[in-house]
Amino acid sequence: MKKVVLMMVCLMSVVFALAQSKYPTADVEKHDVAILVIDMQNDFVDPRGVLCVAGAKATIPTIQDLIKYGREKNWKIVYLIREHHRSGVDVDAPRIPLFTKGKGYCVPGTWGGDIVDGLKPEKCDLIIPKSRNSGFFGTQLDLVLRRMGVKTVILAGTQYPNCVRGTANDAMSYDYETVVCTDACSAKTPAVAASNIFDMKNMGIKCLSLDEVRKEY
Repeated sequence: MKKVVLMMVCLMSVVFALAQSKYPTADVEKHDVAILVIDMQNDFVDPRGVLCVAGAKATIPTIQDLIKYGREKNWKIVYLIREHHRSGVDVDAPRIPLFTKGKGYCVPGTWGGDIVDGLKPEKCDLIIPKSRNSGFFGTQLDLVLRRMGVKTVILAGTQYPNCVRGTANDAMSYDYETVVCTDACSAKTPAVAASNIFDMKNMGIKCLSLDEVRKEY
């Protein structure tokens, strides 16, 4: 009986070793904080874009500074971008008419879907497509953040009432420490921005300027 048990143990050890060699455990990069750059694409940022947000272009220098600071702190940079099929079959219902009228936006391979100049991702950055406001809805964002050990997300991009707020709310719901970098985000008007910041603060989402982010993190 002892010989049988010993043989079983040896066999299991061999099987485990073979499994490990076939499927090696990868050393996944680890980061405490991730910067989520949201929808900074030509169709939302450039005045020629289909859905240009008036305040978006002015935030590019601040987002650049936030990303530079994040790289110095070994934070992960994640670009969340809109992607829609040319037919509009995957777009949110209120915007279907844009596609039926030939004014589709953020179609992969088009100028409008490209990330704006000045914010082009580096090879080490992640790009995660989405088809709704929240960067978490129907994407692998939560999965990859947890695998890297991210505890805090800092949001930048456009625009406040839609994709920034939707992503921030879901990040908080998934128990991430959620920070909105206020001067790195935008809306069509300062009043819209202020209203959304007021609401998010009352939800428990941190809303900090870039200078405040630097002091706290």
